[in-house]
Amino acid sequence: MALEDNRKPLIFYGWVVTGAGLVIAIIGLGTRYSYGVFIKSLEAEFAVTRASTSLIFSVYMLLCCVLAVLGGWALDRYGPRKVGVAMGCFSGMALLATSQCTSMWQVFLSYSLLLSLGTGPIYTVVNSTASRWFDKKRGLAVGITTAGGGAGAILIAPLATYLIVSYGWRHSLIILGIVAGVVMVAMSLLMIKDPADMGLFPDGSGPVQSRTGSGEQGIGRGGDDFSFWQAFKTNQFWLLGATWVFLSLSIHMVFVHVVPYAVDTGISPMKAAVILGLIGASNIPGRIVVGQVSDAIGRKTLAVSTAFAQFGSLVWLMWAGDLWSLYVFGIVFGFLFGGSSTMVTVIIGDIFGTKNIGTIMGVLSGGWAIGAAVGPAIGGYIFDASGSYFWAFGAGAAASLIATFTVVPIKRTV
Repeated sequence: MALEDNRKPLIFYGWVVTGAGLVIAIIGLGTRYSYGVFIKSLEAEFAVTRASTSLIFSVYMLLCCVLAVLGGWALDRYGPRKVGVAMGCFSGMALLATSQCTSMWQVFLSYSLLLSLGTGPIYTVVNSTASRWFDKKRGLAVGITTAGGGAGAILIAPLATYLIVSYGWRHSLIILGIVAGVVMVAMSLLMIKDPADMGLFPDGSGPVQSRTGSGEQGIGRGGDDFSFWQAFKTNQFWLLGATWVFLSLSIHMVFVHVVPYAVDTGISPMKAAVILGLIGASNIPGRIVVGQVSDAIGRKTLAVSTAFAQFGSLVWLMWAGDLWSLYVFGIVFGFLFGGSSTMVTVIIGDIFGTKNIGTIMGVLSGGWAIGAAVGPAIGGYIFDASGSYFWAFGAGAAASLIATFTVVPIKRTV
């Protein structure tokens, strides 16, 4: 055999896949989270209420939940390249079409429906694909790809704001549409479904071995692959789904209500908005650091500890009233929720294998969507009933505590 045939590539291609997935998540999810900066422009253009513009996003998120499931199925069947190219095309067309809308019903079609086709499957596609390429370093890889949402929110929303101020909302959407379409399609062409497709093994090494760290923590099956229906019938599937519901409930309650709470305490809106920025910024290292550490010591300990610490941070929030205490909360909470949600994502591949992970993760992500819908509503109801956010954040803390206990029973044997 020629010498060059025995040489390992300088960079394992799994990291190329991970990097491409990160960029797709930054563009796609960043576009999703930038909707808020367009609200006032849409209201002024079409003379509609805040409820109408909010409904557009609510319908969009609901459709994203459905598309996450369909995208996961398509990923397992057709691979990330074809699915990713389709997502890029739909995302670009959706933003370009929205820029040309002359009435709100057209915005519903172009944004709520068409953009959900482009961005709804993103989380499932990039994280499922990264999971397939790694075993020993799966935590780090998924930590990187899941960081795309936080990075996108930090990068795309300010960019969209600048474009609106400089060129108006229609031209801004045209620019974002071109960027989203071109970049997402280009990155998707780098995505390959499985290392076996290139004659490689996960992590760039030999055949997959059971990961010692996760085995010590009671999670990890050493490569067994479940069909969706096999996974669906296990207790582990439902425990993971419940964990995602309660984590998401507490996280999205904070996203929606922490700024109004801070303003109610006498803090200026600009300073209060910094809290969300701190949550988003600390979320990125939380995902990457916790993901990497989990490769060494296992998932379960970190999943339990980060969820429990998230409970503690929300208890802190119940009594936090000063600006400094709210900023501390933002930094700590962002890091913890990044870590806890990443652990749940990684554990899915550890338990059920990666052959059908797209479908399995897509369905489980419905729990995240349920929590995102229920959490803010519960917080608003408690505030309206009591005139205070104290017990609303208490409910969020309770949800994090429940998530802690739903992780504990998760084990290797299913």
